[in-house]
Amino acid sequence: MKAIRTGATPSTLEALEFVDIDSPSEPGPGEITVALKASSLNFHDYAVVKGMIPAQQGRIPMSDGAGEVVAVGDGVTDYKVGDPVVSTFFPEWLDGGPPQTAFTRVPGDGIDGYARETVTAPTTWFTRVPHGYSAAEAATLTCAGLTAWRALFVDNAIKPGDTVLVQGSGGVSIFALQFAKAAGATVIATSSAGEKLERLKDLGADHLINYKEVEAWGAKALEITGGRGVDCVVEIGGAGTLDQSMMATRVGGHVALIGVLAGFAGPVQTALLMAKNLRVQGLTVGSRAQQLDMIAGIEANGIKPIISDTFELERLADAFRHQEANRHFGKIAVAI
Repeated sequence: MKAIRTGATPSTLEALEFVDIDSPSEPGPGEITVALKASSLNFHDYAVVKGMIPAQQGRIPMSDGAGEVVAVGDGVTDYKVGDPVVSTFFPEWLDGGPPQTAFTRVPGDGIDGYARETVTAPTTWFTRVPHGYSAAEAATLTCAGLTAWRALFVDNAIKPGDTVLVQGSGGVSIFALQFAKAAGATVIATSSAGEKLERLKDLGADHLINYKEVEAWGAKALEITGGRGVDCVVEIGGAGTLDQSMMATRVGGHVALIGVLAGFAGPVQTALLMAKNLRVQGLTVGSRAQQLDMIAGIEANGIKPIISDTFELERLADAFRHQEANRHFGKIAVAI
């Protein structure tokens, strides 16, 4: 079967190889074989293939995978041949708090991922797919969708009347916008591009801030909320934007620290953090149980992901170059 593997260490996009590898074994007890149909790009995947996250040479990348069950092992009752399924980001984190081993077993990072045609794995590595979803739509949920869901409804309890600030127009931010609006919240969206801001408005954003034109966008968010501040910031920038996020947040509010797009490390205004009694919480995706809750929420509200572009598997390097250029809006899908 066909697959993508990383090349020499440190990895580069140019070193990605489109290769033939052995097909997986038949499913054993408690396992299923899945014909993969789609994946989607996340910053985590980019960090792996660029060598920013050390990974084994020859690793099959991509944490997200969706497809169709083509064989089931003994004792499998949750799935049958033909069922659509989508992967989980942490195969060993089923419910509750994350096990210590969870972070070393991420597909495409600690173990081989889903940039391949077929995989055999335990049933618990997958969940069902929202009704009416294509494989490409389902593949956007594993990392980006669940990260946004956890930020708003697991680590927080966003409700009607709350205000959420989302940064940019990537997959996590757009899911957060969609989920927050479905919950009855007001959404403030930031971007540096006027066209993208207009598209965010079309998706339901109530207030828009161009952070290139308004550098003190934290103060602007305070102004928009009448000085109160937002209840939650979905923080994807990291060190470079954290101070503005804290400025934008209400006393006792929540900053969901998700990404590092604006820096891995930097000074933090600890006095502001304390003065506002803020909760700044780092989070990395979520559990299988949380993914199932998210899927139920998606179905109840008819939410569909925004897919900007689709690339064939053999053009995975080009897909990452497109991601680098920041020309996408929402998710970039990979057709397998």
